[in-house]
Amino acid sequence: MRRVLYISGTRADFGLMRKTLAAIDQSAELELGLLVTSMHLDPVYGETVREIENAGFTIVERVPVPLSPTTGATMARGLGTMVSAFTDAIAHWKPDLILLLGDRGEMLAGAICGLHLNVPVAHIHGGERSGTIDEAVRHAISKLSHIHLPATHESAERLIAMGEERANIHVVGAPGLDGLTDIDTSDFTDFLVTTCLDPERPFALVVFHAVVQEERASEEQMDVVLDALIQAGIAVLALQPNADAGSEGIRSVLARRQKPGKVAVLRHLERSHFVGAMARCAVMVGNSSAGIIEAASFGTPVVNIGSRQNLRERNPNVRDVSIQSDEIAQAIDTAVEGGRFSSDNRYGDGQTAGRIVRLLESLPLERDLLDKVNSY
Repeated sequence: MRRVLYISGTRADFGLMRKTLAAIDQSAELELGLLVTSMHLDPVYGETVREIENAGFTIVERVPVPLSPTTGATMARGLGTMVSAFTDAIAHWKPDLILLLGDRGEMLAGAICGLHLNVPVAHIHGGERSGTIDEAVRHAISKLSHIHLPATHESAERLIAMGEERANIHVVGAPGLDGLTDIDTSDFTDFLVTTCLDPERPFALVVFHAVVQEERASEEQMDVVLDALIQAGIAVLALQPNADAGSEGIRSVLARRQKPGKVAVLRHLERSHFVGAMARCAVMVGNSSAGIIEAASFGTPVVNIGSRQNLRERNPNVRDVSIQSDEIAQAIDTAVEGGRFSSDNRYGDGQTAGRIVRLLESLPLERDLLDKVNSY
């Protein structure tokens, strides 16, 4: 039986991977363990490790990481903390494979450890473009990984162009789409009432994260986004940002400008409520990858703001705007008036978990897999 270690640091990556992790856990050929770290363990971000516990997954290690102050220096120091602690956890649990998703520092630390401890690393969502620090980290993880599980054929071709071996690249789709439209959101209307928003009134789901290279401007940027939403005359359901450099400025603006019945701010949304909000909002606004990838499965119009998702593959439901209040407000008006799009999604068909499990069960993990060289 192969031991698979998945590293999880945020509510977002766990929500996206939950179906895949359940499928791995149910496989007779695989044993799943989770290394839980970062935002999951911090009460400021909802202590979302409880969702992992409630799901019944085996947590093999918990690695707390200081997240304050929210600066680039804190993020860089956190990498050192994680590499040290992850090394001990991996050496103790002895996985046959490390599974990683996306582009966060937790995943980069896991890839560094896997490479140095001679444990093959499988990376999901590699090969995507997005600009900002996320792209650099994502490509770094890909270069440290041995097995690539990209979501799209365009991403696969980019990995090949980066020098990765074609034989080690397997297009699987985006795991966050699995079971997405089947999630029970029947209690969402009642939930919306608890936020003091009128369920009969159109609302915008707002998820706006700090861009590390623009951390000094994040507070002003969040003010501009809220100005535009108020100008558009739409109610706001806003989710607090990740623990990245500049996020404290966004958090302070949201705290200052929340207003019963008009601007509701939540620290955390459990998966069913987040999906319910994405499915029922009149428009999704911000710079979250959920707007680029998942929202299309509901045909939800998306106003994507600024540079954070720059150059990522788009579905037709996404409209890109700069951080200018009038431009954002006009885009919101257009999105609300235009209504929903078709639910076609270039990122996958909702069958990713099965593909990943079959690959993890069957791919050879021979010694030569660890001897990475560019293919040209």
